[in-house]
Order: sequence, then C-alpha cells, then structure tokens
Amino acid sequence: MDNSNLTAQYQSVQSLPEIWPILAQQIPQQVALFNPHSQPEVQITYSDLWTQIQQFAAGVQQLGVEPAEDLPSRVALFADDSPRWMIADQGILTAGAANVVRGATADPQELAYILQNSGSTGLVVDNLALLHKLEKAIQDLPIRFVVLLSDEDITAEDSLSIPIVNFSQLITKGEDMTLLNPPTTKLEDLATLLYTSGTTGKPKGVMLTHRNFLHQLITIADVIAPQPGEIVLSILPTWHSLGRSGQYYFLSRGTMVIYTNIRYFKQDLQEFKPQYMVSVPRIWESIYEAAQKQFRDGPATRQKLVNFFFGMSNRYIEARRIVQKLTIPGQGSNQNSSTALAKLQTILLTPVHALGDKLIYQKVRQAVGGKLKFAISGGGSLAMHLENFYEIVGIDLLVGYGLTETAPVLTARRPSHNLRGSAGRPIPETEIRIIDPETRQTCEPGYKGLVLARGPQVMTGYFQNPEATDKAIDPEGWFDTGDLGWLTPQKDLVLTGRAKDTIVLTNGENIEPQPIEDACVRSPYIDQIVLVGQDQKSLGALIVPNLDALKQWASGQGLHLQVPGEEQQGETENAIAIDSQPIQSLFRQELNLQVKNRPSFRPDDRIGQFRLILEPFSIDNGLLTQTLKIKRPVVMERYRDMIDEMY
Repeated sequence: MDNSNLTAQYQSVQSLPEIWPILAQQIPQQVALFNPHSQPEVQITYSDLWTQIQQFAAGVQQLGVEPAEDLPSRVALFADDSPRWMIADQGILTAGAANVVRGATADPQELAYILQNSGSTGLVVDNLALLHKLEKAIQDLPIRFVVLLSDEDITAEDSLSIPIVNFSQLITKGEDMTLLNPPTTKLEDLATLLYTSGTTGKPKGVMLTHRNFLHQLITIADVIAPQPGEIVLSILPTWHSLGRSGQYYFLSRGTMVIYTNIRYFKQDLQEFKPQYMVSVPRIWESIYEAAQKQFRDGPATRQKLVNFFFGMSNRYIEARRIVQKLTIPGQGSNQNSSTALAKLQTILLTPVHALGDKLIYQKVRQAVGGKLKFAISGGGSLAMHLENFYEIVGIDLLVGYGLTETAPVLTARRPSHNLRGSAGRPIPETEIRIIDPETRQTCEPGYKGLVLARGPQVMTGYFQNPEATDKAIDPEGWFDTGDLGWLTPQKDLVLTGRAKDTIVLTNGENIEPQPIEDACVRSPYIDQIVLVGQDQKSLGALIVPNLDALKQWASGQGLHLQVPGEEQQGETENAIAIDSQPIQSLFRQELNLQVKNRPSFRPDDRIGQFRLILEPFSIDNGLLTQTLKIKRPVVMERYRDMIDEMY
C-alpha cells in the first residue's frame, strides 16, 4: 500500500467515515485493532472494521438517528478505550449524526450535564453499571434509545421507557446494510462535541468538524510516516483529542493499534515491540523512573558506572546539539561553546558514548521493546532531564503541541529537526503568532508573549456558547491558546507556561510554575510537585515524595523511615517520620539544588516553604485529569488550609 497514494485519496474525501472503505479494499486482512486484555482478546481486521461500522450505523438509524441537513443530531458516547469504542464512534458518524464523547469514569453529574447541554437524543455507554448511574438524568432528557457496548443481558429491572439494546443485538439489527441510509456529509459538518475536562467551572463543548480531523489525518504525515502492518501501542483515552486524532492517523496508514493501559503498558512494550507510542509526559516520566530505580537497586560499583556514562553522554549530546544547530538559547551548559570546540568534544566523547550504549543504553531500549522508531509526547511540557535521558539512550522522542480546540496538533518536532526543549514547528497550513498580552501587538522572534493559532484544525466554536467562542477566536480566525511562549527565528515554538497558571508574587514578579516543577521532579525523591504562592512574598510547594527512593536513602543513613498507615517491620530504634528534620533537610537540599541548576534561574524562583503529601495526585482522587495533568485549582482547593498554614 502506497502511503503517498493514500494521502492523495484522503484529500478528496468529505468525511471521516470515507477512509474506512479505502482501507478495507486495499488491506482487508490486515489487523486494525487488537485488545489483548479483554476476555476473550479481540482482533479486528480492516475489512471487519468497516463492516461493523456500517452495521452499527444501520442499527442506530433503525433506533431513530436520521441524517440532518443542518446541525446533525447528537449521540452521546460515554465509554473507555476498546475496539467497540472505535466502531461506535465511526458508526455514529456513518449514520449521519455527531457524537458527544467522554470517558466512562467521569463523574456522573458531569456526564448528566453533558447530556443535557449537548441536546443528545441517543446514548451509547460502556455497560449497565454506567447506565444505572445516569438513569435518573435520562428520564428528564430527550434520549430516544440506549446502546450498551457490552453484551450484558437486559432484564426487566433494567428497562426504561425507551429501547435498550446491547452491542451484539445492535449489530444483528444492522446486518442488513441495505437498510443503511448514507448521509451527505460535508467537510464543515459537526463531527463531535468534545467537552473540556472541567478543571474549572462547567465543561464547554468543543465543536470539531470533519475538516478539523481530516486536516490532522493528512498533515501529520509531514511529521512521521508509519507503514502498513507496523504496531502502535495505544494508551491515551481514545475520546480525548490527542488519543483520538492519533488513532485516526495511525489507522489511516494501515497500522495495527494495540490497546494497553497504565497497568500493562510496560509489559506490553516488551511483548508486542511497537514501532510507535503516543502518550503524555507522565508516562514517559514513569519509564524514566523505572529505569532510575533499576539503576539505584544495583550494586554501588554498577551505580558509579551508570552515573559516569550518563554524565559523559550528557556532555556528548549537548555538544552534538551545538554542532547540529539544535540548541535553544538559555538551555544546556555548553551554550557558550563554539562550534569548533563542540565538534572536538563530540569526537572525543563518541567512543565513550558508544561504550555506554553497549553496556547500558541498549538495555533500556530493550526494556521498551527494542523496536520503537518514534515515541511521541503531547498534552504537556516535557522536562529537560527527560529530553536528555531519551536522547542519550537512543529513543527518538518527538514532542507536539496543541489543544482540544485544535483537534489537537498545531506544532510538532520532526525527526530531521528535533529541537529539544521546543514544541516544534507548525504543521502544514497552520500559523502561529506571538502577541503582547497587553498591547495585542505581534512580537518579534525571541520575545515572549501569548500564543495565537490559526488553521483548518481550529474548532468552529463552543457549543451554544457564543460569548466564550468570541473570547477564544477573534474575527480574523486567530485562536487564543492561553499559553505563553516565543518563536525562534526558524519558527520553532518554545512554550514557557500557561497565562492562567502564572503566579504573581507580592514584589510584582511573574513566575511560570511549570518549568520550575519540571526541574524539581528531576530529584529521585520528588514524584509530584505543585508550586503555590499567589500574592505571597515567595514560592511554596506541595510535594508528593517518592517513598521507595526515600526509604532507600534513609537505609543508607542507618535510619528507618516510618510511613503512616504502613505496617512497621524490624527494629524501629532508628526510626524517623516523614516530617523529621533529616527528611526535611534532604528535601530542602534537593529543592535548592534543582531550582538553582536551572539555566534561567532567578532569585525569585527559590522555593521557600514546602509540605510533603503522602497521597499521590491521581485520577481516582480527582487531582489528575484523564490525561494525567494535575488539576491545579482542585489541588489548591483541597489543600487550602495547608497552603494558608505555610504562609
């Protein structure tokens, strides 16, 4: 199958569902979707995928979905990752409707709000358990039918005043595909309402069209070009814009998408040896932390060897970046080195780096399968110590940038121009502009300001919210990302923080917390950190410690760390608590070290007060979004008393 030929065909289609018959014809027996963790495991070929999409579409049309001339009817899809999610997603679009997506683990009140706000007339849910959580809300809404993605039996106790069918029953209902009434879908037609995560206020429905998604599907080929049959490990929520567009793109190129999750992804990397994986920084950080733990658990002589080689290789890659003209002003210790000196350093350090690769780095690559062509990171900034680590061990990590409102990719680093520390250059047909937040004037390259974007991937607006739409998109089509950054002379975007995350100290200094937090998590003893200090004299921090590393440190000091809630073992005569002076001194030392070692360190970056929190920020406790971003406002509210006590 010729990828360039595929791109040409996709440029003429008017809707997402039109790509599936093309693939079904060209690679019918190639496996498209594989879920090894379902019971039983599921494999679906491209031919079967297109067949089931049509059957799903025919089934929901018989339940009441009708193609519309203006605004398509909406069908809510509240479910988590599975091949059936993709069938339902594309089946709804093939029937002529738009879908309204959210994960099944979202708060039921939030799901009820989305159902009401979107005006959905149909509902597709993971299972009966989720349906029962929404049953009361459904009674007051114009929902005409419910589809379960499970095959659970529907009893009289489950019955509502509307039809309920399970997945197999719906597919059987749609087996006669002559009953399918194909819609006339246009590029500008609504494809989905994707509700923002709702970290503050009510979530807004982002209106994304077929054009938005097709632009991504076509132009991401400018960044990477996977081949049919190659393997993609899918860990991001498919209903999220990055996971969704990523999966659309990889499937459009004939790859096999394998579903994984937080529990299994490390073993799946080793077992299935994928060529690609798209994820958020937290996942790449967890792989880094696992490697660091393995290094720490080795004998002392081995640890010294590892530290030596990583130190030498770090000097090597910094010199190589200078030679390749892949450096950003203010990043890296060798910024002032001449190209000639950098060339000499590269030559001298090449054999040391090669030996480190033979002894250490190739084992790290084998731990993630050994066949990764490219690892792709999006959904947040990537700390420089992670950039360095993956470059040293020989894993090409490409970073992209975008938002839900941009479907999502705006910029991406290319294999031929992988400028570490940047978010890459705009993808085709995309414009990035930096403006002064006060004057709204365009900034010259090198000057920091507010990031605006314009292109075919920008949403048409927020559903039934013209005020929010007008605030986000100006009359010339420029979308206000809410991010701060600057452009290099070569048009690489360098992000510096979120405008709304900025902490303003009482001396008037504006502090972007993300870069400082990224520096702090380099410490093996800091797992998660959130900076605080709005309207205070100095910064403070809430820290989730890495207890395994902390216990190992204490043991090395002849001490025993006692953690509340954990059963105590062995002698406790040298026991210390988490709030003891030795532990507090260790964290003070680590914070000072990591913050001061930042290339752009300023005195106001110093962290004063801090508190250690034993409960990690997680999705389950509501402190992380589904894409593993910390919900700053929620954390601030949860620990308000602690923050107030700090100051």
